Amino acid sequence: MKVSIPVLENGVIPDRYGKRGSQLGKNDMPTLSLPFEISDAPAGTQSFAVVFDDKDAVTAAGFVWVHWLIADLTRTSVSENDSQSAQDYTQGANSWASVLGGLTAEEAACYGGPAPPNCLHRYDFTVYALDCKLNLPHAFRYNELHYAMQGHILAQATVTGTYDV
Repeated sequence: MKVSIPVLENGVIPDRYGKRGSQLGKNDMPTLSLPFEISDAPAGTQSFAVVFDDKDAVTAAGFVWVHWLIADLTRTSVSENDSQSAQDYTQGANSWASVLGGLTAEEAACYGGPAPPNCLHRYDFTVYALDCKLNLPHAFRYNELHYAMQGHILAQATVTGTYDV
């Protein structure tokens, strides 16, 4: 299986998808979501789950920052800004729903783009091919997704991009 983010420029996430973009939500959370494509999914795939996270956030936040969670995605192409209008998949709460982000889980159940405070960060965009739908509730948390996927992952693919201060 493969995942691609066609807007990456030499592995760099363009400014418009992060804190230097013009589409910002509550608490200045970047909300213009990345487009992506999934190919070569294994036979038996019933849905996809997506985790877009920043493990380098540990240096500033003290924990891995989750930027986007998707469950029950059944298509292989997601367009730019899809997070704001899509009705055919479930979005979980990102880390803007934390003490540091200041939003509620409901407010953060969407794409919340890169906003590194201290240095260049690497962002992992991982897609999981699953043998079922997970039927998680809107604004689910990462741990709920993690445990629901156990025993159902057929394949996974990751693309890493960077975004600077």
